[in-house]
Amino acid sequence: MQPHAVITVLAVDTGSPLLTEIAILILAAFVGFQVISKVPNTLHTPLMSGTNAIHGIVLLGGLVAIAHGEGFLNQLILVIAIAFGTINVVGGFLVTDRMLSMFKRKPEPVAEEPQK
Repeated sequence: MQPHAVITVLAVDTGSPLLTEIAILILAAFVGFQVISKVPNTLHTPLMSGTNAIHGIVLLGGLVAIAHGEGFLNQLILVIAIAFGTINVVGGFLVTDRMLSMFKRKPEPVAEEPQK
């Protein structure tokens, strides 16, 4: 399937918002994978630390959306999304802290005084 064919398929009115949302999710996952796979290894950690603020905003959006979610399935999916988002933010901060600790100077060993 060629790229313009995918866009044409997505543009067709299916009458089902769920099907459209699933198609957008799959397309976003594919594009996200392609973008991230092109980032050099040396930029992964700084990129992760820079996007923690964005992930925090996503978590706030999830919390707002769960207040308006109707039905058990919608709320379950939102809880799972909020849990994964929280893991992502916490993991990003831990990796950033570990990266920054590599640049800290190690304390000089204190020379022991000779005993008399």
